[in-house]
Amino acid sequence: MPVIECDVELARKRLEEAGVTVEPGNTDHERWRASHGAATAVAYDGKVVIQGERPRDVETLLRDGGGRAHVYFDGAARGNPGPAAIGWLIVTGDGVVAEGSERIGRTTNNRAEYEALIAALEAAREYGYEEVHARGDSELIVKQVRGEYETRNPELREKRVTVHELLSSFEEWTLEHVPREVNERADELANDALEKG
Repeated sequence: MPVIECDVELARKRLEEAGVTVEPGNTDHERWRASHGAATAVAYDGKVVIQGERPRDVETLLRDGGGRAHVYFDGAARGNPGPAAIGWLIVTGDGVVAEGSERIGRTTNNRAEYEALIAALEAAREYGYEEVHARGDSELIVKQVRGEYETRNPELREKRVTVHELLSSFEEWTLEHVPREVNERADELANDALEKG
């Protein structure tokens, strides 16, 4: 549940300018509340709390765009192929900005890794970052995207093209292979989503 510390009247104005209907709060402590997509923003003194299935639907309207972000991604499959899930997070100098995870059906571990990277890059783009530094613990995916390994599998080639299209929407990007312990939170998110299934 994201919490954005801000001037809540400026936040209200930003939402209204984006065409979102802002209503009075439900309690004495709530300054106002607004719903957009699958998220609801509730304003208190000095902060806005975002609830719902897709907090990004409102959060992207309230956060200042631009800047640099680090994204971490991981895919997991039980069996190859088997039930699979993804996990990702966006980190800036302010800490964790957003994270997500979901089951993606039955697939291979490599496809799950690509799906996780795609979801992470889509989220970073929605947040309006100009520069993104992606990190994952799948050496194969990182080296395929960077062109150091061939991508023979047609489905993975298609995913690689999608990743390149997303990366081209940023002014600057890097993609780096990191040890699993550096990618621990994304790994946890993917595995938690698998366990909950």
